[in-house]
Amino acid sequence: MSQHSSLKSANKMARKRNVLKRFERVDLLRKRGKWKDGDRGYGLPKTKPE
Repeated sequence: MSQHSSLKSANKMARKRNVLKRFERVDLLRKRGKWKDGDRGYGLPKTKPE
């Protein structure tokens, strides 16, 4: 039985991620100037990775 082509190489998984972790979203909002010190980390707006 052959192996499916999507399972052959794990090192090809270096794709661009669509979902960011919370700290990555905060860093991105800081770069864009939409984050103020003292803002809460909950209910963040959706952001697209660069």
